[in-house]
Amino acid sequence: MHRRAEGSPVAGSTKLTAQHEHVIAGDTIAAISTPAGEGAIALVRISGVDAIAVADKMFRAKQKPSEFPPHVQHFGEIVDEAGRLIDQGMMSIHRAPASYTGEDLVEISCHGGTLVSARVLESCLRAGARGARPGEFTERAFLNGKMDLTQAEAVIDLIRAKTDLALRSATEQLEGRLGQQIKKIRDELVALVANIEASIDFPEEGIAPDDRLQLRARLDSIRKEMDALLATADQGRILREGVRVVIYGATNAGKSSLLNRLLGYERVIVSDTHGTTRDTIEELINLRGLPIRLLDTAGLRASTNDLERKGMARTEKSLETADLCLRIADRNAPKPADFETRSGNGAEIMLLNKSDLPEHGDWKNVDGLRISCATGEGLSCLEQEILNRITKENLRPESAVAINMRHRDCLRRAHQACGRALDAMSNGLAPEYVAVDLSDALHAVGEVLGAVDVEQILDSVFSQFCIGK
Repeated sequence: MHRRAEGSPVAGSTKLTAQHEHVIAGDTIAAISTPAGEGAIALVRISGVDAIAVADKMFRAKQKPSEFPPHVQHFGEIVDEAGRLIDQGMMSIHRAPASYTGEDLVEISCHGGTLVSARVLESCLRAGARGARPGEFTERAFLNGKMDLTQAEAVIDLIRAKTDLALRSATEQLEGRLGQQIKKIRDELVALVANIEASIDFPEEGIAPDDRLQLRARLDSIRKEMDALLATADQGRILREGVRVVIYGATNAGKSSLLNRLLGYERVIVSDTHGTTRDTIEELINLRGLPIRLLDTAGLRASTNDLERKGMARTEKSLETADLCLRIADRNAPKPADFETRSGNGAEIMLLNKSDLPEHGDWKNVDGLRISCATGEGLSCLEQEILNRITKENLRPESAVAINMRHRDCLRRAHQACGRALDAMSNGLAPEYVAVDLSDALHAVGEVLGAVDVEQILDSVFSQFCIGK
């Protein structure tokens, strides 16, 4: 069963299951859209064909909500099914299709207590709504053609953004910048498929050698556009999850002190006793607009303590998955015997700590940043070096568009399918073979926008949202 929402950016291409068809056609949903706990104001949303009828039953004002002009707040009383007062608040009506969900949408602002907001929601449910699933408001916006799937995903990125750059990336994706690039690729593939299928339907016309060269050039151009987007995958991971920066070194070199300094508060107890850090400690910082996941690890040394050895094993695992390693050593002490065996791999910064104390002669010719976790000396240089290393690894702050892992999987499959189509053209295979590969590419690109049968994808995307969004 197919149904197209008017104005959909991928018109005619979204296949809805019976569940999603029911979502658009009948249910009226309600949820608290503000975080749990006490606050000044709580927002309760109602959306669906009966949203305004539900509002009429549980809101008293000079006019009925069904008589309110759209997008205007009205003061009134929120009541239960027996007409007893629950709270006083504000209500606005947003009539379809001029609403976030594309349906009739009601927003109620009440006092932000946990109990009072729960009572307001209960009144909505008793008046005929049902509790919304996580992300269902935004899911309806997508299904009703208010946004494509990349924009829907940008909503959750916007909510979770921890830095200015992550916020800018999510905002640009919400505005449709990524969707426009994907749609351009999709339109170019559609035109290619149409050209190939025309030659299949009308074999007497054939495809001239010059036409084949033009088709190859167009397909090469499409693959380059995909390459450019695929190159942003690491940037997207960094913006959404943060850069994994692992602090490691010998015991008592200053790893925990460095973590505390970078965080700006005492997160870890610092002790002169060796081997006190037995586990990996992870914290997130905002380093000049970039999210950095700092990992303080167990010190590396020869040990007979089973617990300490397990901590060091975790350190080794953390080093394997790190984007950048901060190797720290105590320049006031002799160089460890096994120091040279642990050379950097290019994604590592050597730090010589305790620059406020005399330097041992062993470190005279060792290249590294001299810092002091005690005084803060050299930490601004360290922050700049971290940023330099990160930006060197394909992170471009001036380019905010960045794909996520789902987009990368779809585009990789599309890229591979285009490669097979090019091979088929080069080998002189019949147009039918080329058309099959291009159709595979078109399907994969369509998944990015939500332009194909994607029930499992939708469930995965919207399950990450809060209830009420």
